[in-house]
Amino acid sequence: MSSRKTSHLYALLVIGMIAISFSAIFVKWSEAPAPVIGMYRLLLTNLVLLPWVWSYRAEWRSIQRRDWLRMTMSGFFLGLHFLLWMESLRHTTVASSTALLTLEPILVMAGSFWLFKQRTTSRAVFGIVISLFGVILIGWGDLKISGQALYGDLLSVLGAIAVVIHMLLGQDLRQRVSSYVYNFTVFLVAGACLAVYNISAGYAMTGYGAKEWVLFSLMAIVPTVLGHMLFNWLLKYMNATSISMGVLGEPVGASILAWILLGEAMTPLQMLACLLLIFGVWVFLVNDRKAPQSVSTTADVGTA
Repeated sequence: MSSRKTSHLYALLVIGMIAISFSAIFVKWSEAPAPVIGMYRLLLTNLVLLPWVWSYRAEWRSIQRRDWLRMTMSGFFLGLHFLLWMESLRHTTVASSTALLTLEPILVMAGSFWLFKQRTTSRAVFGIVISLFGVILIGWGDLKISGQALYGDLLSVLGAIAVVIHMLLGQDLRQRVSSYVYNFTVFLVAGACLAVYNISAGYAMTGYGAKEWVLFSLMAIVPTVLGHMLFNWLLKYMNATSISMGVLGEPVGASILAWILLGEAMTPLQMLACLLLIFGVWVFLVNDRKAPQSVSTTADVGTA
């Protein structure tokens, strides 16, 4: 891959990183239940993508049953991720919740090695260590071993595990399925799963004010289309670990935005930690190896 194309891919990764940083802010601003926010975020994204469905009709028909099953599983775990993580923001701070999500690259790297035999360099691993140290410093003042905050922290960890499964399934599927078809299917399944949950839990599906609908729409456009959808597209050209490392930048962006827009405290130590985290991500991306374009072990993914 040419250095120019690689630079463009990293630029898109940064755009996605900035976009997902707004997610926690929109959730904090909204007064709607977390599962309702997640549902409308996904279904409104599908509404944006709907005009192009017909042009992909040939690909829809050619997808094998095995891949339909895997896309359904990927969508389920994405919906579960949104449910757990958005709910965590009701119980803990933005810095703490997003910091715990950074377990993702470690779990993705382990899963990629196990499923796809993907290796990385020792320098790239060093970059992960630097970044995680920065993340620990960001969330240090917010991680409280007490009832409500601990519950929120646990939800964030479980949300990280769910999104790792979603990412690993996506890395396999994106070798055979176009970005549009993958995104539309996964978002639709995730939104439908959240709709079923909302109905069973008795949450109101309508009756929300104009402010809430604006926030639902912003969640669809900014962190979903410009964030998650962009990451799913990048899975064709970058490995899941690299993209997950880019997600490490979310605590930086989210913490800064929470400080500016929500008035959540940000100490000088956390500011220094943000710079350390960014440096660690840069070290990883410079030294990581590109994932192979073909995956020889795809038959083993998602069949357990």
